[in-house]
Amino acid sequence: MSDAAAPAALRELFVEMNDLKRVHSAGRDGSIAERLFAQGWGLLTGGASPEEVALDIAATTLAATRLCDLDAAFLAAAGLSDAAASAVLVAGFDAVTGDLDPDLRDRLRARLAPRPPGRPGPVPSFVAALAKQPRAGVTCPGRARILLEPPENHAEHCLIVAVYGVCLSPFYRADPGTVFLAAMAHHFHNAAMPDAGFTGEMLLGDHLGPIMAVTTAWAMSELDAPLRGHVERARAVLPDDATAEGRAFHAADCVDRVLQIAQHLRGASTTMAAVLDEWELVHAGPVKGFHDRVLRDMRIP
Repeated sequence: MSDAAAPAALRELFVEMNDLKRVHSAGRDGSIAERLFAQGWGLLTGGASPEEVALDIAATTLAATRLCDLDAAFLAAAGLSDAAASAVLVAGFDAVTGDLDPDLRDRLRARLAPRPPGRPGPVPSFVAALAKQPRAGVTCPGRARILLEPPENHAEHCLIVAVYGVCLSPFYRADPGTVFLAAMAHHFHNAAMPDAGFTGEMLLGDHLGPIMAVTTAWAMSELDAPLRGHVERARAVLPDDATAEGRAFHAADCVDRVLQIAQHLRGASTTMAAVLDEWELVHAGPVKGFHDRVLRDMRIP
């Protein structure tokens, strides 16, 4: 399997899911990805198993890919029954998951059925710290960095890598709970360590390893047993691609890092013709003819 081509069929899903780092809603702090990162850690400290949390958060993230913040909490507040809200979430999930592994897709879809919510535990302080820590942008030793605004934060990156990893786990024959937990914890050091990117790491030289060990230990100290042991074992797959879980994690991490930059480039290269003709910015409706005339008369664009 390690020699097989990575699953290109998941590309469009991953591109679309990546935008959850940038979707915000009134009355809710942070992006959807940032909030799901915190929700995942709350479920983990509440005693749920890594596999249960991996499936719950991945299913919720996939549904949000199209529905955004039309989530279970909002739908319930708006008066929908549990069954009706579940049907909406499943519709959003089904809209984007046609290319997932069928068995994984069924397992994730089942997590959107009405059931008692998990009981979250306390959210560790490293969660908020990672949400406030911007990622470095594009860096290379000997070159000035390329900053793309707005920057993503480390909580957003970790969440998307974790869900990508779950989606990729069947392809690499990896345990989804391990991949998810490794991804959720792979930037523990950045809760305290500012991100200077590859350039900063090279300039730190021999100091990099000890500093990362110290700052990682600060985050690990916030976790109690047995969760701390689960995290330590999951993080053991991070150094290389010698395991199925390591391959799934590193595939997810690489894809996310590149798609984050691709999103900025895609936005910068979009043409007005594409927005009007392909994306139907002025879409069909009872006043479309009038809208088109106004734009023509005013020579817009």
